[in-house]
Amino acid sequence: MIPILILAAGQSTRMQGIDKVMIPISGVPLLRRQIDCATGIGPVFVALPGVDHPRMSALHGTTATPLYVRHAAKGIGHTLREAVGELPPCDAFMIALCDLVSLTNNDLQDLVHAMVSHPNHVVWRGATCDGKPGHPVIFSATLRPAFANLTGDQGASDIIHAHKANTYLHRFIDDRARHDLDTPQDWAAWIKKSGQ
Repeated sequence: MIPILILAAGQSTRMQGIDKVMIPISGVPLLRRQIDCATGIGPVFVALPGVDHPRMSALHGTTATPLYVRHAAKGIGHTLREAVGELPPCDAFMIALCDLVSLTNNDLQDLVHAMVSHPNHVVWRGATCDGKPGHPVIFSATLRPAFANLTGDQGASDIIHAHKANTYLHRFIDDRARHDLDTPQDWAAWIKKSGQ
């Protein structure tokens, strides 16, 4: 059981005014779908832009804990710095992007199993079937202090790069580790293809 941090504090700047994390998938907002996807693996935390943000409604009826990021507009680095700092004590924690629409609960469980099966690493990362690194990512708590220095829009890429030699890539069956939807065109194509 490890904490799972879902990043949902971004501004969806490429969505032309549409809040992508609230787009309904099978009748529920994407953010709620991602919370449900993570449920049962560990305590779920959701990074949000503020207490009064409309995205809060996606947490209603769940056990997810909101983490309000004061400086989310400054970039994902600030979000990670603030949110990871608020996670409870743990041996490792998972970071999941809220817009990877193809990931399932089984995928997240498989990544946790990979961590348990390959303990001599400090980063465990989802990857495509051909080995391209993606998400979600599990970090050993030994790396947690490094998150206190993050800023801007680079996310945790510097931390991951610094520990590339100690990163385990867990390959999923397809490209779901990198299948994010960032534009209205991406969404329209995916909805047409998936029949949502």
